[in-house]
Amino acid sequence: QVQLVESGGGSVQTGGSLRLSCAASGAAMNTYYISWFRQAPGPGKQREGVALIDVGGQYRYIADSVQGRFGISQDSTKNTVYLQMNSLKPEDTAMYYCAAGHRPYLHRDAVIHWGQGTQVTVSS
Repeated sequence: QVQLVESGGGSVQTGGSLRLSCAASGAAMNTYYISWFRQAPGPGKQREGVALIDVGGQYRYIADSVQGRFGISQDSTKNTVYLQMNSLKPEDTAMYYCAAGHRPYLHRDAVIHWGQGTQVTVSS
């Protein structure tokens, strides 16, 4: 069983920065890709992939929607993946979820395990 625990969410003003953490634990963690998704408030809003990294840190992918502002990294000694978010905008407001799957594919269909989420609110 894999457990994912997010932290680091909060409220910031436009242009601010936050760093989210995802502490991962469980068997065979080196076989997983860890990713971040977000889901904005409101009806019909789907969970959107933001970034993905392999546990070894060799493969990274950042979604076009946040390219140049967000970065993903990992600390294998702590089994923790980070999402660095800079130049935040009100449209980045969402619940951010950590996720794990066996494929290097940033899509909900590739996710096997989800964390509980951490809220990010960006005010103008």
